[in-house]
Amino acid sequence: MYQERAPFLPKLVTTLAEGYGPAQLKADLPAGLTVAIVALPLSMAIAIASGVAPERGLYTAIVGGFLVSALGGSRFQIGGPAGAFIVLVAATVTAHGLDGLVLATMLSGVMLAAAGLLRLGTFVKFIPYPVTVGFTSGIAALIFASQIVPLLGLTLAGKEPGPLVDKLPALWAAGPTANLATVAVSLTCIAALLGLKLARPHWPRMLIVVAAASLACWALGLHVATIGTAFGGIPRGLPSPALPDVSLAKVVAVLPAAFSFALLGSIESLLSAVVADGMTGRRHRSNTELVAQGIANVGSALFGGICVTGTIARTATNVRAGAYGPIAGMSHALFLLVFILVAAPLASYVPLAALAAVLALVCYDMVEKPAFAALIRSSWGDATVLLVTLGLTLFRDLSEAIVVGFSLGAVLFIHRMSKSVEVREHGRDPYRQAEGADPEAVIFRVTGAMFFGAVSAVGAALDRIGDEHRVLVVDLGGVTLVDSSAANMLEGLAHKAQRRGVAVYLTGASPELRRELLSHGLRRPLVRYAANIEAGLAAARRRGELGPEKITGAVAG
Repeated sequence: MYQERAPFLPKLVTTLAEGYGPAQLKADLPAGLTVAIVALPLSMAIAIASGVAPERGLYTAIVGGFLVSALGGSRFQIGGPAGAFIVLVAATVTAHGLDGLVLATMLSGVMLAAAGLLRLGTFVKFIPYPVTVGFTSGIAALIFASQIVPLLGLTLAGKEPGPLVDKLPALWAAGPTANLATVAVSLTCIAALLGLKLARPHWPRMLIVVAAASLACWALGLHVATIGTAFGGIPRGLPSPALPDVSLAKVVAVLPAAFSFALLGSIESLLSAVVADGMTGRRHRSNTELVAQGIANVGSALFGGICVTGTIARTATNVRAGAYGPIAGMSHALFLLVFILVAAPLASYVPLAALAAVLALVCYDMVEKPAFAALIRSSWGDATVLLVTLGLTLFRDLSEAIVVGFSLGAVLFIHRMSKSVEVREHGRDPYRQAEGADPEAVIFRVTGAMFFGAVSAVGAALDRIGDEHRVLVVDLGGVTLVDSSAANMLEGLAHKAQRRGVAVYLTGASPELRRELLSHGLRRPLVRYAANIEAGLAAARRRGELGPEKITGAVAG
């Protein structure tokens, strides 16, 4: 009811209107705390991997996460920095600096909000599954490659290259500079994360491992890089909101990055909301979610944060923790705020190797291994879309990978749909075999979707009108769709038949199909409509276009 009255109404309002009391709050607060425990190390790790200071990841989770939950269209969505953005954010920082990143984030927020207001959220679901699996796998590989330096404690001769083809030789050359203490911390953290995942899957393993590694490195005096040595720690509290430097030239320069942020953000956030729906049986409001994601990105940018999106892992954690509604997500942001207000100095002791180990496991989980294998085996088309998207993500650009993958998937879909139209020779249809033979009438039955991809096949079949024919019947009873290309083809066929003195009858068309055909000029006297084949033939006999009870047939089905 609320959706009908106000299509952009946040789920928070709906939840409160249903009745919200101490019992619901008792469910939401523990869930929010659980998610905050997961988000704390992850937000800092994602920020560092993105080429910015760790506190910017926390600002993103606090400001962006609060706004996503408060204004979003999903009851359980958790917003914050996401691993999928690491490569894009790092490239934007390298190309345009921190101010350029903030501006691009803000512009992407405007784009997302506009997409939601224009109700484009429902179209995101048309991204083919092989494309999402391909670019997610590619992103995971790129993120892991970016974590090799902190995992091994390498010292590069110069700045770490961004493109993978340049990065790998540089990492190989720096191999002898590996720090044994750092390697030991990384391997121990990875082993502990895997062990806790198997033995105690419900424990907050990321926070436990990062905290234990910090304590061990401090107690043993290990010479490893930490947040304190690399960034000087994190400040207490949020910064004052501020606008980035804005100029027309700067806006034009960062516009491609902003578009990439918006495109990936819409896919990630709505995919996360769909996952939450599947876990809970609820339904999210996709356009409301996009508007909230847009506002959250603008808010995050104002406080110096990075890109915000819905995060699948943290959203799933929120659901499993027993959250009731959006207040769980809002409280997760408040718990993170309490951390930086009270315990920010402790973050200085966190080893970068421990955060890199966390991201290494995130990368492993990001790759949908069963889905990847299934798509490779399923068909050459799905495998091609998957591998092309993966290759472009690794060696070109994420936005290009999505656009090309989507386009290739669409072309393959059109090809498959066009193959569903087949022509059966005259005399092989039992319906027609039961009729008497008469060369004056020809009957075609068309089934499926008549669209531009199938026009050539259907048109070739319908074009077989001989000089001996006086009536053409095209039965559309099995047609689900007629687009403008197919309607234009039928109109051309009708004109050709008219010039040859052949009467055309369209039978079985639904009211929607008939309206579409009429709008393209398929009306009397060019064609006539009938409820079915028998009615069309009877009308032809009444008009003297056919002799009594004489029919011949050919079928396109």
